[in-house]
Amino acid sequence: MSIIQEFKEFAIKGNMMDLAIGVIIGGAFGKIVDSLVKDIIMPLISVITGGGVDFSQKFIVLGANPNNLQSLDALQKAGINVLTYGNFLTILINFIILAWVVFLMVKLLNRLRRDKNVPEAPAATPEDVQLLREIRDELKKKA
Repeated sequence: MSIIQEFKEFAIKGNMMDLAIGVIIGGAFGKIVDSLVKDIIMPLISVITGGGVDFSQKFIVLGANPNNLQSLDALQKAGINVLTYGNFLTILINFIILAWVVFLMVKLLNRLRRDKNVPEAPAATPEDVQLLREIRDELKKKA
């Protein structure tokens, strides 16, 4: 079998197509979560904390700041070393929300699969009841 035939067989398999679809949907879903955090959750956090909170503009200047620049853009353009922890907090919130949503989706799918595929097993008979039934059956045989 030639390498082209092997690649064609590999590319057409369902697993590769499923993975490609998952990556595409995951990228789009990531944008939705980014928008949810940026446009809905962060403004709510800003209102709760008293307003004026924008995590993306939170930073610590690590180097010398001879011109006493105050904005993040100006500091970065000047080449001053800046620790932008606010951006990290925003990305962390995005991740937590995304992980939570994925968890809820998997939990829902597992519940749907469990309800459809597996009939509920009857409860196991307690050991003492089983023993009494065996004794009863033996007594019936002797009588």
